[in-house]
Amino acid sequence: MATVLLVFALWAGSGLADSQGFVHASRMWRQDSVVWQECGRSAAGFAAGIVMYWLSLRYASRLGIVSAEAQTIVWFAITVVGVAVVNGKFNEWPMLDRLVALVVASGLGWLMIRVDSI
Repeated sequence: MATVLLVFALWAGSGLADSQGFVHASRMWRQDSVVWQECGRSAAGFAAGIVMYWLSLRYASRLGIVSAEAQTIVWFAITVVGVAVVNGKFNEWPMLDRLVALVVASGLGWLMIRVDSI
């Protein structure tokens, strides 16, 4: 059980760090000039994200989660929701959109289970 929690914690950390990378990357160009502070923040987010992702794969393989689809789908769901949360826009989403996000995240979880078992 500890390994399962560790894998999901690393995927969550990776997704949230990559969310930071994406949010800051969207801000790194102003009037065709690089905003180096945003570029650095984006790079730091992506660097932290990939290191945690690589570590997660070590422990995911111990659990038998070896397909790229299964490994990526959880990260993807966390990253997409993370972008909305980090960007501060999630609280502005209408309730219906939040429910759709929950359904999509559930669907991704379903696919992770099904793809890994096929």
